[in-house]
Amino acid sequence: MNKKTFYITTPIYYPSDKLHIGHSYTTVAADAMARFKRLTGYEVYFLTGTDEHGQKMERRAVEAGKEPQVFVDEIVAWIQKLWEILDISYDDFIRTTEMRHKDSVQKIFAKFYEQGDIYKSKYEGWYCTPCEAFWTERQLEETCCPDCRRPVEMVAEESYFFKMSKYADRLMEYIENHPEFIQPVSRKNEMINNFLKPGLEDLCVSRTTFRWGIPVPFDEKHVIYVWLDALSNYITALGYLSEDDHKVHTYWPADVQLIGKEIVRFHTIYWPIFLMALGLELPKKVFGHGWLLLDEGKMSKSKGNVIDPEVLVDRYGSDAIRYFLLREIPFGADGHFSEDALIQRLNFDLANDLGNLLNRTLAMLQKYYGGTAPASGTGEPLDDELKNMAFDLPAKMEQLMDELLFSNALTELWKFIGRANKYIDEAAPWALAKAGRQDRLDAVMYNLLESIRIISVLLQPFMPQTPEKIWAQLGIIDMPELHTWESILEFGKFPSGAATSPGAVLFPRLELVGEDRVPVRQATKKDKPQPEREVKPKEAGNMAETEGLISIDEFARIDLRVASIIEAERIEGADKLLQLKVSLGNEERQVVAGIAKHYAPEGLVGKSVIFVANLKPVKLRGILSEGMLLAASDTEGNLVLTTTETLVAPGSKVK
Repeated sequence: MNKKTFYITTPIYYPSDKLHIGHSYTTVAADAMARFKRLTGYEVYFLTGTDEHGQKMERRAVEAGKEPQVFVDEIVAWIQKLWEILDISYDDFIRTTEMRHKDSVQKIFAKFYEQGDIYKSKYEGWYCTPCEAFWTERQLEETCCPDCRRPVEMVAEESYFFKMSKYADRLMEYIENHPEFIQPVSRKNEMINNFLKPGLEDLCVSRTTFRWGIPVPFDEKHVIYVWLDALSNYITALGYLSEDDHKVHTYWPADVQLIGKEIVRFHTIYWPIFLMALGLELPKKVFGHGWLLLDEGKMSKSKGNVIDPEVLVDRYGSDAIRYFLLREIPFGADGHFSEDALIQRLNFDLANDLGNLLNRTLAMLQKYYGGTAPASGTGEPLDDELKNMAFDLPAKMEQLMDELLFSNALTELWKFIGRANKYIDEAAPWALAKAGRQDRLDAVMYNLLESIRIISVLLQPFMPQTPEKIWAQLGIIDMPELHTWESILEFGKFPSGAATSPGAVLFPRLELVGEDRVPVRQATKKDKPQPEREVKPKEAGNMAETEGLISIDEFARIDLRVASIIEAERIEGADKLLQLKVSLGNEERQVVAGIAKHYAPEGLVGKSVIFVANLKPVKLRGILSEGMLLAASDTEGNLVLTTTETLVAPGSKVK
């Protein structure tokens, strides 16, 4: 049987002085996909690299007083270092200045010329140097490039042209017959309506006004247009038209090509037409994801609003950054980045949910078993929901990953983490230990250890450093057979007798402090003991009489309870409201909460919050609300739910 293969690419990046966090987004997503496919048994080829030729690069090198090759070498070294600190597991890094690429591109150009797809003429029209893109008069927006909004230049020079119009109808037919080719659908519609239907003009594919590029093999005063050069990397990296082209036969066509939405035109019009002219199959899917935005709009060096991923990794660690990028933003849509949102994800999802599950489980195991994993014990119906959810989880995540729904896949994983946390409260190991129900306690603790192991295996594609830390604490780091996809397809592989060892907190809760908003570990009451203050009778009387203050008896009338959120969904037509269902242990309540702008519904399930249980029910938007969640709001309007530092059983009274 032939081994399953999977070929995934990112665009090869133009070597700017610094890649910002938005550039990292594409590569982190591609890496998660590549790692997931490797985990599930595929032979993966993951390609990234750098696009180093073109007029803008030549101009920047001149401005820096350096030869172009020296100039790009320095920047490419920094890009490779960034991918290393973000744990990008590429199989090949191609540079368009490498001979293996240049030789193949020259052969591709000659092939096009020999078969009549390229002819020489004169180009006169508009050109955007920053985007390396040609534009017609009708496509310009007030004499500016419609992509980057910068001024274009009028260019007039002798050039070779590619007959795009020859293949336009064939491409349109292909797109119509292969709806999965361009994703998401909005990008496909844009390409059809804005470029294909108005008619494709022949494309200028050589330049004579600069020298930094690959020479046309039979006319060396011309250099090959940078996009024909750059797009070809996806096949030149596989050895296309070289003596060793076995990778072309193994991996082509690409399964997924991930790109930013600003370069969809090049990848879904120019690139497939070039491939048709070469007689090669088209990629199975080209996915144009959205931008990572700040409050003031798209990140760009010219705006001075770029976020340095190297700085973020140094502050928070690569796994936290990877998790935020993959979980926060539905792939395909534009997403917003802020350190406040990052801190929220880190504190609630990683510290509260994942970290607490591991910490509580190992602490109880240390207390009741001296840290040694028990046998599986006696099961009860309560265990079935946890085990069934664990059984269904791998297939659910695999389907979502195949659809490039990274955020949804992580949501499913976090639902299981929330279920495991809830299982602790329901099974109450402390009560079992007190009652001497040893066999039942064994089962509960074993189920928790096995659940955490399954979680750690599924975390690997998204957060590659964290699973090893979990395995070390679980005592299974030297058992690679327990780290595989196959090992999680049935429940019960965790080895009894494993020696667990609680270690450092994986994800401490953080807060941003000071004018520079430096992230520091969040202080707790244990960190800051408060001295008791004696209140004299007379002073107490004066305080009670002060306007706005309430007595202890009045405060006692407020019934504050710990509630676990079990369902959350948006309310149609209400931007600020979410409809929640919460558990108070022995009952469930429905609540309408004005937190939609601060929390995604899927991120709330499983959270333990503070709940006002004796508030008079009211109807909001026609929906009954039976209580209220407590939250804090800062001076900038950012809202944070009040949660418990450790998990507390739902229904517990807050005193």
